[in-house]
Amino acid sequence: MKMPKPTEADKQYFTELVAKHPEVELKPMFGNLGAFVNGNMVAGLFGSVVGLRVNEVDRAALEAEPGSGPFGPEERPMKDYVAIPAAWRTEPATTTDWVQGAVAHTAAMPPKKKKAKPKKKAG
Repeated sequence: MKMPKPTEADKQYFTELVAKHPEVELKPMFGNLGAFVNGNMVAGLFGSVVGLRVNEVDRAALEAEPGSGPFGPEERPMKDYVAIPAAWRTEPATTTDWVQGAVAHTAAMPPKKKKAKPKKKAG
């Protein structure tokens, strides 16, 4: 599977989408970016595509928007995420509302527990 690479403009756009939420932590992921709340991913950047984790009701509404669709690799899209329409880059108010909902939904989830690092073998 070939991973698409975002442009600097894509990264800037994504960063600005989540910058209004101090609880969100940005992390690099496979050459792209992920936004996390309490260790749970709320949004991701996959090439130039932005995906949001939304609740079931919002997911149905977002999937009905023209230009939205599955998020992630075509052969294995991410289950709880929906790609927002690319046209929304020129509609910041619409995107802001959806990001706000995604952050609220993800913040309500239990914090992700960090996996214990395996112990080194004595040698």
